[in-house]
Amino acid sequence: MYNMKINKTLYYLLAATMLTSSCKKDFLDEKPSNAVVVTDAIKTSNDLADAVNGMYNLSKATTFFGRDIPVLGDLLADNTYVNVTNSGRYLVENNYTYIATTAEASNIFSQGYYIILQANRIIYEGLKLPSSASNNQLIGEAYAMRGLCYLELVNWFGAPFALNPNADGVPIITQPSYVTGFSLKLSRSKVSEVYARLITDLDSAYALMPANGTNGTTLHATNSDYIAKYATKAIQSRAYLYKGDYANALTAAKLVIDNGGYTLAQTPAAFSAFWTSPTATTTKLETILELNQNASSNIGNTGLDAIFSQSGYGDIQATNDLYNSYSATDSRKTLMINGSRGGAQAYIINKFSNYTNTDKDETKVIRYAEVILTAAESYARTGDEPNALKYLNMIAQLRDPSFGGFASTGAQLITDILNERRKELAFEGLRFFDFTRLNLAFTRPAQPQAYPSYPTVSQTDIRRILPIPQAERDANINITQNPGYGN
Repeated sequence: MYNMKINKTLYYLLAATMLTSSCKKDFLDEKPSNAVVVTDAIKTSNDLADAVNGMYNLSKATTFFGRDIPVLGDLLADNTYVNVTNSGRYLVENNYTYIATTAEASNIFSQGYYIILQANRIIYEGLKLPSSASNNQLIGEAYAMRGLCYLELVNWFGAPFALNPNADGVPIITQPSYVTGFSLKLSRSKVSEVYARLITDLDSAYALMPANGTNGTTLHATNSDYIAKYATKAIQSRAYLYKGDYANALTAAKLVIDNGGYTLAQTPAAFSAFWTSPTATTTKLETILELNQNASSNIGNTGLDAIFSQSGYGDIQATNDLYNSYSATDSRKTLMINGSRGGAQAYIINKFSNYTNTDKDETKVIRYAEVILTAAESYARTGDEPNALKYLNMIAQLRDPSFGGFASTGAQLITDILNERRKELAFEGLRFFDFTRLNLAFTRPAQPQAYPSYPTVSQTDIRRILPIPQAERDANINITQNPGYGN
């Protein structure tokens, strides 16, 4: 699966980066370590914790969750566009002209497998250590991150499950490359096989993690920067939703809702305070999993905040259509600014407002509101409309206190849920997958100040799936290209 070129790249990275410390105190810090440990370094619980921190550090990179994934998840849909005044970033995605050598697709693919390799090492070496609550928690985090990465990769590079579960997905590997050998060249597994693997990983994570989660058991902080027990079910609820398995999506979502201890901001002021705070939460308010971008460990001017902030690159703005979908009293509308770009009016994205601070915004991966909306959609699609409305209105009426609530049924109820997902999860990279998982055609609205764009995305458009990187195919003759991108 993991081709020789990518494996060797990471091998030298691992071999060149030594552990900076092994004392317990360092792992109680808020920040994940920058260390990525050498091949034979996981001999103790402290080593295991440091390897887990390295895994998170890889995950927050610009080329993965740190920027490319959330940017493309909105830009390829109808939430954002690249302004005609730009720094040259994401132009081929803005106008749907990406090819097999486009950097962002290649980076997502390779970075995803870098993270998977680190998770494989943690699981493989961690299971050799004595069983303990701390070790099980840390190994569980690696299983969960591996499952999350496979979910991202199969959705970016494979056909939607509901459209063709037998289509080519991505290669699967579950052992470190120093066990399999660096010359391993696997073919792509079916989409259904990748889903089976990632769901199993998330089940393994949930089963391993202690009942009280990270609280007092691990050698890292207990906050939203790390995967807790019920975060595994939150990720799994997303996976089942994307798969179209609504009964299991509901089961996973309800485990989080009933047992996870997460809460929503109850007032507009609390909602605003949540978004303006750059720190990880220890209270389980709103966020289930985010990635650390604090003062001593962040990705600087290459993060999501920089591509939106007018103090950074400021290239990407919200579409007029999205901005106008919010009522005047909706708290979420305050996360955009009616401002200007290049001397022309533009809706500036301010959801991540701490770019100019040394302590920058944490990178959101999954939030509690998403799980609630997954429950709402799953109830609707399994025939329980009263509960669907209950959970839909839980979000809609908290965010907009003047809104009287939805009372829709049937197809309109599904539309209302999808629109609420759009408004709630804007700029977090999920909109594109609501279109792809449901195989919906969509229009990307024209913008007065947009760089040349691509207006209509049909159900059969080849670019609904990213190309397998050419570098990967050059190194691995067994991996096929997606239709429409050449042989």
